[in-house]
Amino acid sequence: MTTIDIGINETNRIKIADGLKALLADSYTLYLQTHNFHWNVTGPQFRELHLMFEEQYTELATAVDDIAERIRTLDVAAPGTYKEFAKLSSIKEVDGVPEASEMIDLLTKGHEQVVRTSREVLKLAQDAEDESTAALVSDRMRIHEKTSWMLRATRK
Repeated sequence: MTTIDIGINETNRIKIADGLKALLADSYTLYLQTHNFHWNVTGPQFRELHLMFEEQYTELATAVDDIAERIRTLDVAAPGTYKEFAKLSSIKEVDGVPEASEMIDLLTKGHEQVVRTSREVLKLAQDAEDESTAALVSDRMRIHEKTSWMLRATRK
C-alpha cells in the first residue's frame, strides 16, 4: 500500500474526515427523512410537496456519494450503516408520520442543521488549506441554505 501525500498532514486529514463523517450522517439522515415524507405526505399541498421532496431527496442522494467519496479521498473509511449515522448525526429521526406543515418545518430545520455542520467542516478545511473539501462543503452550504429558504417560503 502506498502512503497518501496530497499536501495535508495526517492530523488534519483525520480532523477533516471526521467533520465530513458528521456531514455525511446529517445528509443521509435528512435524505431518509425527505424520502419518507415524499412517500407519506398528504393534504391540499400533496402534489407540490410530493414533487419538491422528490427533487430534494434526489439531490441529497448525489450529495451523500460526493461526501463519502471525499472522505475516502482523504484515505479514511466512510461510515455506511444506520447505526453509525445515528451516532454521528445531529438530525434526529422522526417517529410516525407528521402532518405536511410539520414535515416542512422538520425539513427546514434539517437543512439548517446541515448548513451549521457544513460551517464547522469548512473551517477545518480552510485552516488546513484543503481547497477540495472547502469547495465541496461550500457548495453543500449554498444548496441547503437555498432549500431551507424554499421550504420556509411554502409556509408563508
